[in-house]
Order: sequence, then C-alpha cells, then structure tokens
Amino acid sequence: MSDFNEQSRINRHEKRRKNTKLISILLIAGTILVIVLIGFALFGDGGAEENDSPDNDKQATENNTQDKNAEADEHTNQSNDTSQNDEEQSEDGSNQQNDQENSETNDDHEKAEQLESDDDNVIEAFTRHWEPIGTEQSGPHTVTYSDGSQDRIEMEKAMRLAANVDEEDVLYLWLENNGDQKVRATFSNREQNQHYRVYLTWVDQEGWKPTRVEILKENDQKYRFQN
Repeated sequence: MSDFNEQSRINRHEKRRKNTKLISILLIAGTILVIVLIGFALFGDGGAEENDSPDNDKQATENNTQDKNAEADEHTNQSNDTSQNDEEQSEDGSNQQNDQENSETNDDHEKAEQLESDDDNVIEAFTRHWEPIGTEQSGPHTVTYSDGSQDRIEMEKAMRLAANVDEEDVLYLWLENNGDQKVRATFSNREQNQHYRVYLTWVDQEGWKPTRVEILKENDQKYRFQN
C-alpha cells in the first residue's frame, strides 16, 4: 500500500512537471509570436510607407513638372498669339495707312479744278487748294533765281509738289518772272514724255504757293539749253 501511494505521488509530480514545462514552452512561443507580429506590424508598415513615399514624391514631382511644362507651353502659345496679333495689327495699320494715303491722293486728284487755256501747247490746265510750302526766309522777300539760293530751292520744291514729281526727275527747268512776286517754271520729266508749266505766287512769311499747273505737249523752253 505504501508503495502504491508513493508511485501515485511520483506520477502526479511528473505530470505536474510536464504540464509546467508545456506551459512554459507555450508562453515562450506565444511571446515570440507576439514579438514577431509587433515587429512585422512596425517594420512592415514602415517599409510600405517608405516604398509609397518615394513613389508619391516621384509622382508629385512628375505632376508638378507636367503642370509647369503645360503652363510654359500655354505661355509660349499666348506669346506667339500675341506676337502674331501684333504683326497682324501692324500689317493692318500699314494697309490702312496706305489706303488712307491713296485715298488722300485720289481726293486731291478729284479736288483738282479744271481750267481753260487758249495756248495750243497746253493739253490740260488745273488748280488745287495748295497751301504755301513754308519758308526759311525772313524779312522783305526778293525773288532770286540763282542756283543754290534758298529762294530757288523753295521755288523748285513748290513746283515739284504741284506737278507731283521727284527732284531727280526734273530736266530742262526754266524759271522766269511772271509778275510781282510771281514765278513761272517750265520743265520736263526724265523720260521727257511729260512736260509741265507751273505757276507760283509768293505769300509773305509762308513761302511759295502753287496756283496753276499746265500739262504741255512739249517743253517750249528746252531750246534755251541747246547749243
């Protein structure tokens, strides 16, 4: 009987020892598992955040770059449009100015008043509302025909204005007196297919004023330049 009790006590002790060992193993395993889970939770999320962060930054950078490029392209397009509009407006302004000048020229031609002439050498005679051309002379005026004199320079300017010819287009010019403070200019163009007689009158402080233009069949003063 005593041996049985002793054996039972030993069995119970052994069983309790095994249970204690099993519980210890389970506790250790549970602790390790908890540590692993915690580490995974911490480092796994951090890694995900680290992986996400560069991609997000890269995506944000690319988006910002694309936005800036789009803004730059839009600004360039706007600049090109503005430049093109300015050029078109400039061309329109030039065309309008040319049209206005042509219109004024046509208006001047339309405003020409036809005059009668009993000279057989005159094809056409007309006058317009010319203004004095201005003068750099002062004091009492004396008609001067000398080449290079200020008075002659202004005479020639007035006659060219009335006949609508350029300075280099004048040949065989003859200036002569036509009365008090009045001059008559006869000349041809360079091609010698147009001949003019222009009448000028001096206006004090304002200069020479064209009063009449005659288109001639021939330059009847050309003989003065022939030997």
